[in-house]
Amino acid sequence: MSDRVLVVEQPGHPTIREVPSGGGGLRVETVFSGLSAGTELAAVKGTTPFATSAWDSELGLFRPGSGAGYPIERLGYMEVGRVAETGALVAMAYGHRTGYEADPLVDRIVPLPPDLDPILGVYVAHAGPICANGLLHAAADLYGEARTLGDGVRGRRVVTLGAGMIGLLTALLARHHGAASVVVVDPTPARRSVAERLGFETLDPDAVDVAVTLKTRWRHAAADHGADVVFQCRGRAEALALALRVLRPQGSVIDLAFYQGGAEAVRLGEEFHHNGLTVRCAQIGRVPRGTAHAWDRDRLSVETVDLLRAEGAAIREHLITDLVPFDDAPAHLRALATRDRSTVQTVFTFTP
Repeated sequence: MSDRVLVVEQPGHPTIREVPSGGGGLRVETVFSGLSAGTELAAVKGTTPFATSAWDSELGLFRPGSGAGYPIERLGYMEVGRVAETGALVAMAYGHRTGYEADPLVDRIVPLPPDLDPILGVYVAHAGPICANGLLHAAADLYGEARTLGDGVRGRRVVTLGAGMIGLLTALLARHHGAASVVVVDPTPARRSVAERLGFETLDPDAVDVAVTLKTRWRHAAADHGADVVFQCRGRAEALALALRVLRPQGSVIDLAFYQGGAEAVRLGEEFHHNGLTVRCAQIGRVPRGTAHAWDRDRLSVETVDLLRAEGAAIREHLITDLVPFDDAPAHLRALATRDRSTVQTVFTFTP
């Protein structure tokens, strides 16, 4: 038995390759697979750090040399599959492929509740928990622990930088958990339009000075203006620089972005230094220290399902912008990489 898998042979050359399925595992046939555009287009463009360096997971270092480069044989982490033996729908993170042989002792397999639109399951295993983990880090930053997901945003003024999939899900989570205000900042009109249809105020950083606008509006006390917390979800140095400018003194940027280049625009001698700010990386591989037993990825998936139950209709209508047959995935990725096409959320579909 074999499966068809989306790979990147060389920069600019995504293709579908047939590979052996493996054997002896729990057979899952793919129904939907969501595209994480920022991360995956970096592989297509050749700008991912994995293209030039090997990740040493033991030392936590990127090291130039062996193991780096192409082909990149696994893309994606937003799959919905049907268990062949039972017909049950599950959320997993095994990449864009027609099917997968899962090991229940190794792979995370999240059963999807029957009342959830199956296409929304692309967010349950990994993408939603990424965003929920951002809120978790905001809570731990404020209180030193996280009792509920809303502890870091409830009653607070929140900015989300970036109106891609991660930014919009994070904004929805912040609003769902009681943020006093949520403003979404993005320079792309189409993405701001999606955010507005989801009910958010938006600002265009190319049209206004976002920091002046929000610090004028949000006054906490004398010489204390700005956002309580900023979720930085756009992988560009200028976005991180703006996140620091928007914060109130001693505030925190919760950084969920994947950066592909340098950070010349991040001026550490300016607001970062003078306002005593913090940048906290909320990478999905780690929940905040001291919360691992209370907040594992399964619990973050439960919080994702809770959001999808509340906002699923709007997410399905506005956030999922492109349904693309799997056979067309290579051409779709090439068009996105060359900017001949744009997307907020692409979902690849699979024929039975």
